[in-house]
Amino acid sequence: GAMIRIDALWLCSQPQDMRAGADRLLTVVVNTLGEARAHHGYLFANTRASRLKLLVHDGFGVWCATRRLHAGRFVWHVREPSSAAAALQLSAQQFEALALGLPWQRLGELSAIRRC
Repeated sequence: GAMIRIDALWLCSQPQDMRAGADRLLTVVVNTLGEARAHHGYLFANTRASRLKLLVHDGFGVWCATRRLHAGRFVWHVREPSSAAAALQLSAQQFEALALGLPWQRLGELSAIRRC
């Protein structure tokens, strides 16, 4: 099994300074969502969306991982204005697409190819 279990993933939409460490990002999570839950992952990006940080609470402490795109940007904007919320829950498929720099918001549309 996986070393770190993640039951839910949250995209935190406010850009963050990527020099921020786990403690500062944890404060952002608590201030945004009210709490940091065990086995939940919290995603952050910088203003240019070229770097990604994932903070995971494993039940004992927090893990912080960074990913950087050398070309292009992570697709970070949320299309629906109603969900200009500070955090949005993602599915595992959406996270995998996001981490590769793909348009994760369009996964539903892209899952079937139809005749025009």
